[in-house]
Amino acid sequence: MQKTDFMATKLAVVALGGNALLRDNEKGTIEEQEKHTAETLENLIFLIKAGYDLIVTHGNGPQVGNILMRNDAGEQIYGISPMPLDICVADSQGGIGYMIERIFRNILIRHGIKRNVITVVGMVEVEAEDPAFRNPTKRIGMYYSEDQALQLTKEKGWIFKLSKNSIKGWRRVVPSPVPKAIFNLELIQNLSREGNIVITCGGGGIPVYYDQNNEIRTIDAVIDKDLASAVLAHGIGANEFYILTDVPFIFKDYGLSTQEKLEFLDYKDTLRYLESGIFGEGSMAPKIAAALAFIKNGGEKSIITEASKLEDKSFGSKITMEYGM
Repeated sequence: MQKTDFMATKLAVVALGGNALLRDNEKGTIEEQEKHTAETLENLIFLIKAGYDLIVTHGNGPQVGNILMRNDAGEQIYGISPMPLDICVADSQGGIGYMIERIFRNILIRHGIKRNVITVVGMVEVEAEDPAFRNPTKRIGMYYSEDQALQLTKEKGWIFKLSKNSIKGWRRVVPSPVPKAIFNLELIQNLSREGNIVITCGGGGIPVYYDQNNEIRTIDAVIDKDLASAVLAHGIGANEFYILTDVPFIFKDYGLSTQEKLEFLDYKDTLRYLESGIFGEGSMAPKIAAALAFIKNGGEKSIITEASKLEDKSFGSKITMEYGM
């Protein structure tokens, strides 16, 4: 096993946002994804040189969406049996994890840093009775006409909702349950504390539950990546939790004339802001909730910022239990 050049003093979980791998206005080619991945990972070298062990998590929305569309095309054109959602999530974890691992190794070599990098394809436990299963909201896969959606509901029992841009049509929706526990937690913790960079919880993990016979069962759902990362960070005793996104700070009333940068936050004020609804429900709010969950469970500090600003200590919104820590 490769040894590190120094003994790390802290452990951080870094959750890569969607823009770390892919931009909205791009086709999603592997060249585009590799370019953005390299740019993002270069910014993590600062943490390694500052004495941190690292665990990296990542999103998978566009990638698993493409896998689902290939599923549909294969079934409709060639009669290939489609794979269920849990297998598609696992496929995306392996593919994205491999890409991050290979690129990270090359960056470490350029910086003269000796670290192993390993991808752990992981399951995350959810409750089969989670209220989210009564109200599926997470849109996945391709767009369908109303007739196609009705037919698929009849054939497969899928649930559809009209897309936010109603012109595009209907999309399948699945639940997004709360993550309860991370599988192989002790292994992930040991690997990271030995100086290995661990990539895991891709796309929030593969959702599974225990049935009445205590057997592990799969379930069609997706888990919020940042919430799963917070459960992971708490479970392995991480000191700090970083959520990398496409803005350098948390903003109150983002995009409005009353917009205000929130740089230093304590737990109580942040919770009050979250409950008042000033953060975007589909964008910043889940990240705030994840950061608060980590702090509530004993984390020292959570920072939400752009990857490119990570080394600049004047950037990034910092959430701690007490203001100014």
